[in-house]
Amino acid sequence: MENNKSFLWPEGILIALLALGGVFSLAFMMLLRPNASEAQSRQNIDVKDVAANVGTQQRIEKLKAAMFTSWQQEAQTKGLSYAVPSRFQGAIIEEATLTQGEKVIALTFDDGPWPDTTEQVLDILKSNNIKGTFFVVGQNLKNYPEIGKKIVTEGHVIANHTWHHWYHFFNQQAAAFEIDRTTDLIYQITGAKTNLFRPPGGNLHNGLSAYARGQKYAVIMWSADSTDYKLPTVPKLINNVIKDSKPGGIVLMHDGGGNRSRTVQALPEIISNFRKQGYRFVTIPELLEIEDKGQKLLANKKQ
Repeated sequence: MENNKSFLWPEGILIALLALGGVFSLAFMMLLRPNASEAQSRQNIDVKDVAANVGTQQRIEKLKAAMFTSWQQEAQTKGLSYAVPSRFQGAIIEEATLTQGEKVIALTFDDGPWPDTTEQVLDILKSNNIKGTFFVVGQNLKNYPEIGKKIVTEGHVIANHTWHHWYHFFNQQAAAFEIDRTTDLIYQITGAKTNLFRPPGGNLHNGLSAYARGQKYAVIMWSADSTDYKLPTVPKLINNVIKDSKPGGIVLMHDGGGNRSRTVQALPEIISNFRKQGYRFVTIPELLEIEDKGQKLLANKKQ
């Protein structure tokens, strides 16, 4: 009997321990279940948050698209993306031939957008209530898109001056890259379409102008050269512009491509000098429209 008691006693303890372990296991599982439920709840909340964020992002993208469409329409309304009269598409233009005796002149600026200088030029034009024409370099527009937008939002005309501003010969494929890529970027950034082109350095024989004319761009040259790229003194720069200018003229200046501080200094005096002579300032599209209307009136009178 003593031997049986000694055997049953440990067995009873073992059963008791197993029972106690089962109680603890059940309690532990009950403690875990709320946490698992909470984790599931958090997961559900996270999924909802992600869905909400995606929905918000989609709404933002739709709003941006709507704003961009609105901006494009506004650009067209302002007359910044209409085609020049058909007689000038594919033509090379140095100045306008005016028949009505209007004393108008177009100020043009090349090689921007450029830090500081372009915005200084814009401020001067704004303070004088003048609209100009800016022939931009594609890679500069890519680097300074906000300045490009400012050109258009302030009512100026933006036009094509190639992507790289290189002077070497271009085959048709390379010329297409230089011109088409710049026009596309102008449209993407500003909403304005342009068919105005100015070849770097005024070179008409390196493949660029031939391609542009084939694509019905008006190739815009100039009749008065400030030669500001040669960094003349401010008085000399002013004189270069004034001495060669006449009604219907196109003035070449630069807001980018180097140090244009002298152009900025000379611009107010150039404007003042023209105004004293009775000139009115127009953009290139406006200048070509004036010539076109004058030529049509002249043709009608001859009939």
